[in-house]
Amino acid sequence: MIRGVGVDLCGIERMKRAIARSGFKERLFSAGEIAYAESNGGAASHYAAAFAAKEALAKAGGWGLGKMGLDSCEVVRTECGPRFSFSEAFQRRLADEKITAVFLSISHEADMAVAVVVLEG
Repeated sequence: MIRGVGVDLCGIERMKRAIARSGFKERLFSAGEIAYAESNGGAASHYAAAFAAKEALAKAGGWGLGKMGLDSCEVVRTECGPRFSFSEAFQRRLADEKITAVFLSISHEADMAVAVVVLEG
């Protein structure tokens, strides 16, 4: 059963300006997300996609980004596409709310990154 759907857009040019500020990346992204973005061309597009994914997750669950916490999840890239890796505390929250699967799709084109999250339970 679908428990929630969230979608978010993030402007890549806006993200480019934000990541130029001292300490911004370290406050919003995990070491793994930073390493991935910096090792690929167009780092801002990867940061924007990761941020959109976190925002879409927060919307899908109805938690809001502040309540969910940016450190509750990390966007990891796999051979099968992007996935979330969750903190232990957030894994407990998902279990408590009977969410059994989290699906993520991300993309970027021109100046926009988009993410869609579907929660199943």
